[in-house]
Amino acid sequence: MALGNQVPDKTLLRNVERKLVQKCGGGVRVAVTVRSGDVTVSGIIKNEYDRKPITRCVSAVQGVRRVVDQLRVAERQKPVA
Repeated sequence: MALGNQVPDKTLLRNVERKLVQKCGGGVRVAVTVRSGDVTVSGIIKNEYDRKPITRCVSAVQGVRRVVDQLRVAERQKPVA
């Protein structure tokens, strides 16, 4: 249910997912959940430099109150000697 100018969670989820595909491309695999305007992003990113563009992209979507960052950086595979 929308209160005032709050965007419904289902609409917000769709908008955030669309924005991530447009801005971050299909190479980023991030799970998104929305609850009362709070957006949680989780998943594994290649490196720390991928974090900020993703969270900025999500926070720029109209209706997002807060971004909860649960992204993790992938562990590097050590070369086998």
